[in-house]
Amino acid sequence: MPEYTQLLSSPRLEEKFSPKPSLNPKQAWIEASRCLYCYDAPCIQACATGINIPEFIRKIASHNLKGAAKTILRSNILGYSCAKVCPVEVMCEGACVYNHSQEPPVAIAMLQEYATKAALENNWRFFYPAPPKHKKVAVIGSGPAGLACAHELARRGYETVVFEGRTLPGGLNTTGVAPYKLSVEQSLREVEYVQKIGFEIRTGVWVGKDVSYEELDREFHAIFLAVGLGLDRKLGIPGENAQGCVGALQTIEEIRTKSGFQLNSHRRCVVVGGGNTSLDIARELKKLGVEQVALIYRRRTQDMPGYRHELEAALKEGVVFYPNTQPLEILSQNGKVRAIRCVQTKLENGQIHPLEGTEFEIPADHVYIAIGQPPLVEFLRTIPQLRLRENHTVEVNEYFQSSNPKVFAGGDCINGGKEVVNAVQHGRDAAGFIDAYLEGKL
Repeated sequence: MPEYTQLLSSPRLEEKFSPKPSLNPKQAWIEASRCLYCYDAPCIQACATGINIPEFIRKIASHNLKGAAKTILRSNILGYSCAKVCPVEVMCEGACVYNHSQEPPVAIAMLQEYATKAALENNWRFFYPAPPKHKKVAVIGSGPAGLACAHELARRGYETVVFEGRTLPGGLNTTGVAPYKLSVEQSLREVEYVQKIGFEIRTGVWVGKDVSYEELDREFHAIFLAVGLGLDRKLGIPGENAQGCVGALQTIEEIRTKSGFQLNSHRRCVVVGGGNTSLDIARELKKLGVEQVALIYRRRTQDMPGYRHELEAALKEGVVFYPNTQPLEILSQNGKVRAIRCVQTKLENGQIHPLEGTEFEIPADHVYIAIGQPPLVEFLRTIPQLRLRENHTVEVNEYFQSSNPKVFAGGDCINGGKEVVNAVQHGRDAAGFIDAYLEGKL
C-alpha cells in the first residue's frame, strides 16, 4: 500500500490555513463530563451515520479513549474527517438539548476529532477482513462514499479495487474542502488508515479512458459508482472566457495541492454563488490576503443554500456580500477580467426579476464561479441499462442498486451533492446490499 504524501509545501499557505488546535486530555475530559447521556439522544438522530455519541463521550469521560474511537469508527470509518468538515451546527451539535437552555452544546465534533485523531496517530486497528469470499468488487471513485464502501466490502471478505482518476485519493476531502477545515495531509493520513484493512486503490486510472467499463464488467462481480459530480458549472453570460474567470473548485484544488501556490495580482475578487463552496472560496481568498472579496448571490439571504454560520464567519472576516444581485456580463480589458456587470433583483412568486435601472459594476481582477457542479452525464451514459433521473443523477432503489442490477451507486452522484457524512452512510450501507446481492439474497 503506498504512502500518500502531502504536496502543499508553501509555509505561507500552511500559516494561513493552520488547523484549529485539538483538545488536550484535560479539556476533553471536562467537555465530555458536560454530556447528559440522553436516552434516545437527539444528537444520534441528527447524525447520518448514527454514531452512538453519548456512548463514545462517556468512554472519553472514563478515560477509555481507544473504546471511544472504536465506537465512532464502527459507524463511520471516516469519523476523523467528518469531525472536521461536518456542519455540526445544523447536525449533531445543533440537536444537543443544551441549545434549549441557552447553554453551549457539547462540543461533539472536537471530542470526536480528539478520539479519532488518537486512533490514526497510534494506528489502532479495530476491524479485520473476513475470510475471502473469492468475489471481486470494483469501486469507481475514492471519495468518502467510495472509501466507506471499499472498507466495508473488504471487512466482509471481498477483493475490492478502487479506481481513482486523480493522482491523489480521497475525493473532495483531498481536493475540494476548505484547507482551514481539513488539510491535504490530514485527508491522506485518513485514507491510509482506512486502507489498512486491505483493499487496493489504483490512482491515475480514469474509468472510460484508461480502462473501459466493459473491462470492469468482465473482471468484477459488482460495481459501485462513487464518481461524485463534474467540474464547476458555467454562468452562461458574455465574457466568461476572460483570463481570471475560473471555477471555484478548480481554484480550491490548486490551493490545496499545487506546491507553493501563489495568488498573483489578486487585489479584488468576486465570487458568484450562494452555496457552501462559494463561502469557502471567499473565506480562503481573505485568509490569503486578498484586499477586497465580494460575494454575489441572485436571491435573498434567507434563500442561500449555504449555511448561515458560514456566511456569518465570512462577513466577520471581511467578505462583502451582495444579495439580490445577478451577474450579467464579465467585463475585460486586453483579455483580462476588469469588472463584473450586475443587476439588482427582486423575488416574486419564486421567480427572479431584474430591476430596471439598477445595473452596476463591481471592479475585479478575478471572478470565481461557484454555482454548483453537474453530474458526469457523458460517463454515466456509457454504462449499459443505467437510468438517470431528470436532474441527471443516478436512479437507485432503496438498496442503492441502479437499473443495471450489477451496478450500485452512492454519494453525490445520486443526491446531487450533500455532506461527507451522507456519502459515508451511502457507501457503508451500499456495501451491505452489494454483499446481499452477491450472496443471492437481494
